[in-house]
Amino acid sequence: MMKLLARWEFFALGAALFAGLTALFGKMGVLNVPSNLATFIRTCVILLLTAVILSLRFEWQRPATIGMKSWIFLVLSGITTGLSWLCYYRALQLGPVSKVASLDKLSIVVAIILGILFLGEKWSWQAAVGAALITLGAVLIAMF
Repeated sequence: MMKLLARWEFFALGAALFAGLTALFGKMGVLNVPSNLATFIRTCVILLLTAVILSLRFEWQRPATIGMKSWIFLVLSGITTGLSWLCYYRALQLGPVSKVASLDKLSIVVAIILGILFLGEKWSWQAAVGAALITLGAVLIAMF
């Protein structure tokens, strides 16, 4: 069991499962609530949940022990996450969950491209075909 919990694939599949549930619950949650308020509530819940997990795992650190480069990128990640969530909840409010979630998953293609451009990750024919299929699938679901 310990070996399974250390594998990135386990957590990636968990992320996919919870992201799918997020779409469903988010759509139901924004029916009668402004999307920005819904995002704020979601963020507060995430903050509390993360604080509980940090406490249970004894992972709190003094802010001074975190390097400046990490701070910069974590703050940028927080800003882009917040903007993504604000856009996502507004899209859920305006459109069908299946189409919104489909277009949202184009983030996979964006991540592949950014990983190649900025992190030196390898481009392969598998990544190219996968990205093309994700794009085609997202467009087909969203447009028809």
